[in-house]
Amino acid sequence: MFKFFGAARRRISGVDRELVHRCAGLPRSVVDPAMRGLSWSANHSKVWFALAGVLVLRRGPARRAALRGVAAVGASSAVTNLLAKQLLPRRRPATELLPSRRRLATPPASSSFPSGHAASAAAFTTAVCLESPLLGAAIAPLAAAVAYSRVHTGVHWPTDVGVGAAIGCGIGLATRRWWPVPPAAPGLARPSEHVAALTDGDGLALLVNTSSGDADHDPSTELRELWPDAQVLHTDPDEDLVDQLHRELDAAGSSIRALAVAGGDGTVAAAAATAASRGLPLAVVPAGTLNHFARDLGVSSAADTARALAAGSAVHVDLGSVQVDNHREQWFVNTASLGGYPDMVRLREKWEPRWGKWPAAAAALVRVLAEAEPIEARIDGQQRRIWLMFVGNCAYQPKDFAPSWRPHLDDGVLDIRYVRADLPLSRLRFAVAALTGALLNSKTYVQQERASTHVEVLGEPVALACDGEVTAPGRSFTFAARDEALRAYRPEGAD
Repeated sequence: MFKFFGAARRRISGVDRELVHRCAGLPRSVVDPAMRGLSWSANHSKVWFALAGVLVLRRGPARRAALRGVAAVGASSAVTNLLAKQLLPRRRPATELLPSRRRLATPPASSSFPSGHAASAAAFTTAVCLESPLLGAAIAPLAAAVAYSRVHTGVHWPTDVGVGAAIGCGIGLATRRWWPVPPAAPGLARPSEHVAALTDGDGLALLVNTSSGDADHDPSTELRELWPDAQVLHTDPDEDLVDQLHRELDAAGSSIRALAVAGGDGTVAAAAATAASRGLPLAVVPAGTLNHFARDLGVSSAADTARALAAGSAVHVDLGSVQVDNHREQWFVNTASLGGYPDMVRLREKWEPRWGKWPAAAAALVRVLAEAEPIEARIDGQQRRIWLMFVGNCAYQPKDFAPSWRPHLDDGVLDIRYVRADLPLSRLRFAVAALTGALLNSKTYVQQERASTHVEVLGEPVALACDGEVTAPGRSFTFAARDEALRAYRPEGAD
């Protein structure tokens, strides 16, 4: 066995020396100072942090790519410098193997194996690729040049660079463990065969909430141009929106064949409740801040909505419902929550534009758990103390503390999650499990999928948040999945 490993090591060393000799034989060129400068710029991952600083200025995939890339660089640096270099020491290439014009002024003195520069370059590029393949492809040549510069300047053997790059790629891919990548495709749902095809808006009731989303952008003009014959519904912010919609639709009479809504998820939920109870198909225009329901439907713009309306293309989707004490049943399209969860969502959405969703969710979780008061409750007859509770319309992914997307929009279940407060050091145990990706194995975290659930609060009344809208506190909460309760327009081919 020892002879085998010794022979393999000698063969690898021979290959390394041969490749270094060939590299040394390359003629003098402008590449020599460029490689020295590039190698220096990658010290302490300066080049990757600079790129991340540029990418983070843009919202969406670029910002997520920057944050994921920085996380991957930090992890790869820890693995290579604190672990691999200490366990597998190796001498750097001898200075006489390369001409002096190539050498660095201050060569590193640490172990040659593996290359931390190559690991950071590969980790950053791989992480960026997960969020934006185009950005990753643009950065890849720079990453390859940084990795090669370590051989060109004589501070690493080629195998150091190869192994370092492999470590970086693995760590970049491993970020999906605690920071899942949402799928590009929307949630699946059963197509509907009987919805009105509306081109110019004749037979369409249009509700626009101008206070949703970007305060400087009013989509009303654009939507009136898309559907000039639509009947615009006017609302009073001081009155219940569902009651107003029913009144407006009653006044419009039987001419209305579909309801369209432009606003945030709270406005969409009110329109969905109204449409479902009246048997009308719903067209959603993404005009809010996050547009979770529109995104899961596969609708990213008003043009998508117009295309679906013109084709009469729709799917059956579920809705969730909740009855608080003896009040009227409320409907939700995305989520309902109790305890500290509404505060966590509020903080996450506040910090998300600056940090990205997953870092913001982690910070919000720590903040809420530190300040939360436990809730004494009876959940489906079982007495529990909980910190917070989440109820999703349909099963969400991932299954940990930051549910983000739905593979199906018509699975007929509620996604129920809560954090237990009746176990020793429950907050600390939960936070550690969440941040290490081991949440599903933690006893502090409960995740179930059921058609209904009943929660009875045994102490002071607690507030309920439905699709981001906080309602009056209550003690009795009955949640239920309403299977295929709504027909929603979706562009053909979106799934």
